[in-house]
Amino acid sequence: MPGARRCVGARAPISRPGLERAVTAPSEGTPPPTAAARRAEPPAEERDSADGAATPTPDTAEVANSAEVANSAEVADGTAEPDATPDTDADTSGTSDAAATDGAEKATERSETEAELAAQRELRARIEQRKAEKAAPIESGAKLSGTAADLLAAVRAVESGEKSGTAFFDSPARSAGKTPTAPAPRRAAPTPAEPVRPRIPEPATAPRAAAAETVTAVRAVLTEGGAPEALAAQVAEVLGEQAADALREDPWRLLAVPGVRPEQADGFARALLGAECGPGDERRTGALVGWQLERAALQGHTALESSVVRGALAERSVPDPDEALQQAIAEGAVLVFQDGIEEAEDGDESARPPVPVLLGLDRYALAEESLADGLARLAKSGADARWEATEPTELVRAVAASGLVVHTGGEAARTEPVALAEAARALGLRAVVAAHSENGSRRLGPAAVTVAGLLSGAQGPGRDEDGAFALDLLVVLDAPQLDVETAAMLVESMPDGSRLVLSGDPGVLDSAGAGRVFADVLAARVCPQTASRTPDPGPIGELVSGIGIGELNQVAGPGKEVVIVPVRDAGEAVHRTVQLVADSVPRAIGVPAEQTQVITVGHGGSAGTRALNAALKQRLNPGPGRFGGFDPGDRVAYAPALGRTLPGTVVSAQADGLHLDCEGTPVVVPKERVDSAVRHGWALTAHQAAGMRWPAAVVVLPGDAAQGLSRPWVYTAFSRGERHLSVVHGVDQALPRAVAEVPAQERTTRLRTLLEGLLAPAQ
Repeated sequence: MPGARRCVGARAPISRPGLERAVTAPSEGTPPPTAAARRAEPPAEERDSADGAATPTPDTAEVANSAEVANSAEVADGTAEPDATPDTDADTSGTSDAAATDGAEKATERSETEAELAAQRELRARIEQRKAEKAAPIESGAKLSGTAADLLAAVRAVESGEKSGTAFFDSPARSAGKTPTAPAPRRAAPTPAEPVRPRIPEPATAPRAAAAETVTAVRAVLTEGGAPEALAAQVAEVLGEQAADALREDPWRLLAVPGVRPEQADGFARALLGAECGPGDERRTGALVGWQLERAALQGHTALESSVVRGALAERSVPDPDEALQQAIAEGAVLVFQDGIEEAEDGDESARPPVPVLLGLDRYALAEESLADGLARLAKSGADARWEATEPTELVRAVAASGLVVHTGGEAARTEPVALAEAARALGLRAVVAAHSENGSRRLGPAAVTVAGLLSGAQGPGRDEDGAFALDLLVVLDAPQLDVETAAMLVESMPDGSRLVLSGDPGVLDSAGAGRVFADVLAARVCPQTASRTPDPGPIGELVSGIGIGELNQVAGPGKEVVIVPVRDAGEAVHRTVQLVADSVPRAIGVPAEQTQVITVGHGGSAGTRALNAALKQRLNPGPGRFGGFDPGDRVAYAPALGRTLPGTVVSAQADGLHLDCEGTPVVVPKERVDSAVRHGWALTAHQAAGMRWPAAVVVLPGDAAQGLSRPWVYTAFSRGERHLSVVHGVDQALPRAVAEVPAQERTTRLRTLLEGLLAPAQ
């Protein structure tokens, strides 16, 4: 229709001329960092953006004169590090000691985390199958003729499997030295028809560890190529049973393993291939394209502008980035999108504004498209007369009118959607409230669940005969922490006619995973939105409210609710932090050390989580770290998946792995995963702490943390304490500047455009 937004098909390759013509404006996205590192990085990036703030006037802190704690932690080179996964360079020698424990327990039941990961894989497979089995392509291209119509037919033939992707290239063989020219992306208008929720199958069984013979074969190849043998289990898990053969044929597939960098894969390839190895090798360039997009996903992007990817390839010494990009597109390694193209009323192609070409991975494209379809299905549910029997609050009226509602507000505002769920139960409706973390659900009462527990089936009402959640209303709190894949699984599981309320604070950090679901749904304005007027109480609430509007104000704290501790350098910051946690806060505030959480900007640096955790362990639970660096009683952060952090305590180590108590839930971490999935947890990053709160929080801001500060970061970190907040302040005016001037880091996503194409903006 005239002026309607149109969405480009996800799987159509794009020719070089079309690519050059489509990208006419400089990229606004932030290219993934390309700085070389000698050691393999963890698989996630600290994505805490820098935002400005005004420095509060220091209060007098009660600090004991205890001896300074030595900083024995390994210090990184000041670079931001992952806050979703533990260090990759941690000591691993101690884990083997647990294997000799005589009282090895029997295999435990599948954990909630394993079930969730299995459900994720099942969902991705189901989405791919559903899209592949569509009876007919979306009706589009009716106005095309001649070459354009032929091209559209060719693309559809490739998508349907009738012809191979190379059947339409001019060059019949790659060996001829020519790069196939891929056709331009297909522009497909979103169909307004009602989406149909597919049947959801039973969750798959938990994944098994790679076979010993597979790991042995991979270890031999890694040794031959000069790569660390410790990567063998990870490589076998990522590449499968034929991992060893796959590495010999294409050494750059090592880049698929989290933490491996291009320079490391290049060295591995040179050792295996010798003279055959070159910077323009198609295997190398294809792997680099995928690596750039995966790295971008760690920063929250679900897609990147093509110009950004080309620039990143050039920085990696790829001789012809354009040719490399075209090859990757033609082979289906990446997908091409041109979302949001508006059709001119006269149908004149030249009248359309230039739209950047986006590149993305199939994994995130499928999730984002499935999520958009599911949200549109819920939004079109229509009115529900059953809600007329309860008190007509603003939120009740919104839920009665639409199957999709967005609710915004701070911590105190959580009572509103919780009250909505209680009202639904009073009407005889099945209502569930889900929070991001166990910490968050516990604060809501025994009826609340976690998002992960709901998806895995470990918590909640279970599923009906169609595989959908057996509920009428789902309230999701901490919605800003939903990444696009988790959100897609939730929405796909919602039964027809049910209600979904996404509730959260738009001022906090975005999800640790790819996407910005909550912000995109808010920006699209395709469903009712209600904003809470309930302020967070007390001095901490007053301070955080000011930060939300770009002001860092001094607040009165008669009960020492907010205390500022100035420091001169990172060493003093570590020393003061230990004093606060071990002495001052317990004595002056009455909050014990085990209920106080330390929050800092990153894992590396002289006052990052590593340095702080080393000092805090030495003071609070000293020990030799005989279980892979851990001792019974150690406070830890377990990361079962990207974006999920489970606080816990070490119980013991046995033959089957490290035994943890994660807020009342027993967890066994296999010994081969301890090094990559567990780190000490007295100190966390703000991304790890999002969605959780503690009686007291100590936020550490050393001088080298200034570049990592942003308004969302400060807002998130300062709002983690319920009764008390101490700020170890060493960044001077960088704090007020961040709160006032540095907004959230932009993420390149497609969800908003997809929603706007499927639904008219709500008035």
